[in-house]
Amino acid sequence: MRYLKYLLLAAIAVVLVCVSLANREMVMLEMLPADLAGLMGMEYSINLPLFVVIFGGVGVGLLVGFLWEWIREHRQRAEAAAQRREMDRMRREIKRLKADKHEGKDDVLAILDEAS
Repeated sequence: MRYLKYLLLAAIAVVLVCVSLANREMVMLEMLPADLAGLMGMEYSINLPLFVVIFGGVGVGLLVGFLWEWIREHRQRAEAAAQRREMDRMRREIKRLKADKHEGKDDVLAILDEAS
């Protein structure tokens, strides 16, 4: 199974290297359309290889997706934490009630009572 994982990772690496080599041309990445940038007086542009733009877009998309999912699951995490606190409280109460039940009894009889 481990070798299958390494084989898959190697195949993905080969594909990524091939995409990178095929898309080495420089492209100009502009932050705003030319007309809007002229109106606002902000002309931000940078020359990058095309594969950097492609992989950067994929990376940003993954980060946005992970963040979106983390925010979406907040309610489930909060609910699980509340259930865990409630369960801990109930365990402490059960332990306290068992101790109260066996108070004043012989230790051996209390242990036998707990076992049944």
